[in-house]
Amino acid sequence: MIVFRGPRQSVTAAGRATKSKSRPTIHDVARLAGVSIGTVSKALNGGGKLRDDTRSRVQQAAKQLAFRPNEMALSLHRGRSLTIGLISRDNFGRFGLPIMEGLEECMADQSIAVFMCNATDDPAREARHLESLLSKQVDGIVVTARRSDPRPKLELPAGSLPVIYVYAQADDADALCLVPDDEGGARQATEHLIRLGRRRIAHVTGPEAFEAVRLRRAGYRQALANAGLACRADFCLPGRWSESWGRQVVDELFHQAGTRPDAFVCGSDQIARGVADALRERGVGVPEDVSLTGFDNWQILAEATRPALTTVDMNLKDLGREAGRCLMELVSGGRLKGVRRLPCSLVVRDSCGAKLLTQTQEPQRLVP
Repeated sequence: MIVFRGPRQSVTAAGRATKSKSRPTIHDVARLAGVSIGTVSKALNGGGKLRDDTRSRVQQAAKQLAFRPNEMALSLHRGRSLTIGLISRDNFGRFGLPIMEGLEECMADQSIAVFMCNATDDPAREARHLESLLSKQVDGIVVTARRSDPRPKLELPAGSLPVIYVYAQADDADALCLVPDDEGGARQATEHLIRLGRRRIAHVTGPEAFEAVRLRRAGYRQALANAGLACRADFCLPGRWSESWGRQVVDELFHQAGTRPDAFVCGSDQIARGVADALRERGVGVPEDVSLTGFDNWQILAEATRPALTTVDMNLKDLGREAGRCLMELVSGGRLKGVRRLPCSLVVRDSCGAKLLTQTQEPQRLVP
């Protein structure tokens, strides 16, 4: 959690803490500006009807004295704390950190601070963080996770404050949930390979218990159907989120007799990395013989894959920005609910073969 520390203190010989330097007060600003305390309050809060030169004189005096208004007092005055909480169950930060970055960018424009709490998939720890955020009187809460499947909603007093679930869903029809369009992302990747001339496209993905797996498989199948291509059962392979699963699939498909894939649409970048390694070990050219796409655009992994990986970007930072915008709308009295699936984009690198046709050197981002 972000911690705000108080003014620096020193310890006297008697062991008592004393402030190393007295802080300027609103009385000091009023004396320097030659106005009343009420005028200072109006000038610094942006309220009241004041002449421009008076407001400017007060602001200059406050700047000269390095005066900072008491945030607690300001919160009482305006009825808002100008802080929000972010509770994340993504202890690895792979998904939560980009969301937080986008959220903070959105909030910074409105001078709103974000308290981040890591619940690490622990409901008891999440409950403690929730109590802490409520005691700080945050204006709203964003909840995120490392998978977008439905989860129990936060237990809050009715109508206490707005909550948004990002890269997560709540088992509450009245909740607002922002998630990536997994189905659309997989469909876009498959359609891209079809446009490149691939016809025997395999889909290698993670455990079927994940909603994202089921949605991405649906997108893959829809793209094949739209192109008049058959979806072969032996080419649709759920398994584990791991490189070893990608290698295992290649070993199985290229060991058996019969038609082999000329492309792989993978459900994650980790799986795609395993597929790429296994194909290279067998002397199969990527993308000359087999095209390959991943999912996640985990940049450090996608760019280190050989060849560099074409992959679906879930645009998590954009999810964070949209969460901030929606949260401010809720704080202002708006009513938003339901599951919103925001579009993904395809980042084209070397592994799909498009660059062999266009001679483009830099990654290209394709949006639906």
